[in-house]
Amino acid sequence: MTPLDPAAIDTIFRQARTANGFLDQPVSMDLLKQVYELAALGPTSMNTQPTRYVFLQSKEARERLLPAMSPGNLDKTRTAPVTVIVATDTKFYEYMPRVWHREGAKENFEANAGLASGTATRNGTLGGAYFIIAARALGLDCGPMSGFDIAKVDAEFFPDGRWKTNFLINLGHGDDSKLFNRNPRLDFDEACKVL
Repeated sequence: MTPLDPAAIDTIFRQARTANGFLDQPVSMDLLKQVYELAALGPTSMNTQPTRYVFLQSKEARERLLPAMSPGNLDKTRTAPVTVIVATDTKFYEYMPRVWHREGAKENFEANAGLASGTATRNGTLGGAYFIIAARALGLDCGPMSGFDIAKVDAEFFPDGRWKTNFLINLGHGDDSKLFNRNPRLDFDEACKVL
């Protein structure tokens, strides 16, 4: 593989920041589809693809979400062009005959609830991370959040219980005047071991 040029790496990582406010610019459905299609190419174990995305574009849809938000996340969620509920499909394995090249994967997950749950959680979170990287690569700013009441979001948007909320992402074109200073990252020696 050929490494990305430094400008592309800057766009995705070095210059990208967590958006805390957004400009009044819409995000088109076409661009949301492009982000999804790019994120969906990220690897998941056995190609399970358990991540699901609910795009809240309308004011009415976001109003349904606001009662679940922590106070510090209310205004930015209210004004974001799109808020994405990153969810996990607890029955992702129903798609396995279509997305995996060997027989028996669906039945294996169906017979082992612990394996299915762990696989869904890990790979569902990976899908959300791929989504952030894809959105940044396509010129959008992201404000991922965990400051909300998951049970309230699930009750409001997923009452049948099949999909489960993982985290939220406010999405759009960021307002740089509302950025926080970048907080420090751990050094390599603090976060890594080489054995």
